[in-house]
Amino acid sequence: MIRSFVTLLVALVALLPFFARAEPAGIIKVGFLASLSGPQAELGQYYLEGFKLGLERFGNKLGGIPVKLIVADDQAQPEVGVQQVRKLLDYDEVDFISGVNFSNVLMAVYKPIVDHKTFFFSSFSGPAPLAGAQCNPYFFATAVQNDQVYEGVGKTVADQPNVKKVFILVPNYQAGHDAVTGFKRYYKGEVVGEVYTKLNQPDYSSEIAQIRAAQPDAVYFFLPGSMAVNFIKQYSGARVGIPLFSGNSVDEVTIHAIGPTAAGAFSAALYSDDLDNPHNHEFVAAYRKQFGRRPSLYAATAYDTVAFIDLAVRAVNGDLSRQDDIRRALEKAQPELVRGPFRFNTNHFPIQNIYALEAVNENGDLHMKMRGVIFENHADAYAKDCPLK
Repeated sequence: MIRSFVTLLVALVALLPFFARAEPAGIIKVGFLASLSGPQAELGQYYLEGFKLGLERFGNKLGGIPVKLIVADDQAQPEVGVQQVRKLLDYDEVDFISGVNFSNVLMAVYKPIVDHKTFFFSSFSGPAPLAGAQCNPYFFATAVQNDQVYEGVGKTVADQPNVKKVFILVPNYQAGHDAVTGFKRYYKGEVVGEVYTKLNQPDYSSEIAQIRAAQPDAVYFFLPGSMAVNFIKQYSGARVGIPLFSGNSVDEVTIHAIGPTAAGAFSAALYSDDLDNPHNHEFVAAYRKQFGRRPSLYAATAYDTVAFIDLAVRAVNGDLSRQDDIRRALEKAQPELVRGPFRFNTNHFPIQNIYALEAVNENGDLHMKMRGVIFENHADAYAKDCPLK
């Protein structure tokens, strides 16, 4: 009798995970992975805000079907990202995965997701290896191929008549290496220093001393989030006086923490909140109403990503088993996005515009302002190496 009761109890305990994850029929489950704690938490928060606002745009439905959003924090650590992805896939049984701020995290979680044959929409990171030989039919980069933005900086610096020598400063991880490769693809002048820092490094006194000693005509840097804030503050305090050019470093996330010294800083980006199109006007108004500030490019790309997932579900009338049809619909998609013209290349990475932005202080309102288009309908350099056709 006691043995039978114990056996029954063990069986019920084993079934608890099943009951815990049971969901109503006819629901779409989306896993959203981002860095929501640690020094880069603010970036992750912008992603999440944009994604949630994108869902609200569609009435918290995808393809007309109610959606459940399951949020996971990778802490900007690859090993944590893998653990969270395993949970999203095996326990939560999500239908789609999106998010991921950092390229080193994306490189770690990429294989578990695509091997599971779950569609993965990267709403910002676009590492070079995944655009070439490692491309996959289940992966779509809905934001950028990393090099694209840095190519924009390289072209801009190359066009400066007084810049003959450049010092390069980036963190030592996948996106940092992509930042250098992309920049050098268009800048062919002399590089008098090339320094790779630790990711999330807080102090740059040594690097600033190296810049001063090298006496370049300009400094090109890519430092995400809090890294850019710390560097620019220290650089300004050291009164080096050499112009700074960046990609994805001086933006709506960082300029307010940097303060007035950010004014005049140039950055290349795939989005600006003053782009003149109806979808961006709608997005900016909704974002400012809900969050009381201008949206960042991170919020914008996450918001845009929801449109792709909605398109995927709608293309098959909610029958997610039709994966080939989902893929074909995405490959042909040319949705109207807040950032402007967009279509997927054969490697599932964007063909899109890259813009020139400047940090400006207009009557006490410090913000990024678009100064022009660097590239129109710009494709990445790796699609030729991707076996997808």
